[in-house]
Amino acid sequence: MRVLLDECIDRRLGRDLVGYEVCTVPQMGWAGTSDGDLLPLVVSEFDVFITVDRNLPYQQNLAVLDLAVLILVARSNRLADLQPLVSRILEAIPIALKGEAMTIVLS
Repeated sequence: MRVLLDECIDRRLGRDLVGYEVCTVPQMGWAGTSDGDLLPLVVSEFDVFITVDRNLPYQQNLAVLDLAVLILVARSNRLADLQPLVSRILEAIPIALKGEAMTIVLS
């Protein structure tokens, strides 16, 4: 399964997502691309898109995309704040539904 990290997420988080092929938006050459233009590119090559953009489901029609979206909710997008979510991310990736957004929160 191919996973793409949004450009606002530290690429080092990908090392913790063991068992998945993980790339970042900048690695794909898509840095600076608006969400409306980015998501069709992501769909063509990835199964799951991980972001911290909580507004994405309200700004884009995810239902028409063959892509699962995971939204990380943490104090900041710093690696130290996102790493505690890794176990929940790993649990969510295989069950995330395409066309929907799933929010991952540390409880």
